[in-house]
Amino acid sequence: MDLLLISKIFLLIAFCIFTLAALRLATHKSTTMGIVGVDAITVSVSVILVALGGIYGIGFFRDIALALVLLGIVGTIAFATVNRGD
Repeated sequence: MDLLLISKIFLLIAFCIFTLAALRLATHKSTTMGIVGVDAITVSVSVILVALGGIYGIGFFRDIALALVLLGIVGTIAFATVNRGD
């Protein structure tokens, strides 16, 4: 095993743990904390997809990750626009 593969596997494990922490944050009672948690899950799933695509050599994972990140940003901006009136 080369060093790059070991580092990608370590990255996958670290982001799986981060996803569990973000899931706990997303289930918080506050709506704002839920949005922050969902955005953190979106980022972590995107990084996991990019790492898996690098390990298995599947380029389509990067496209899915990019779409996920762009949709997450749009959702956050929409929530901030709606929540601005409070």
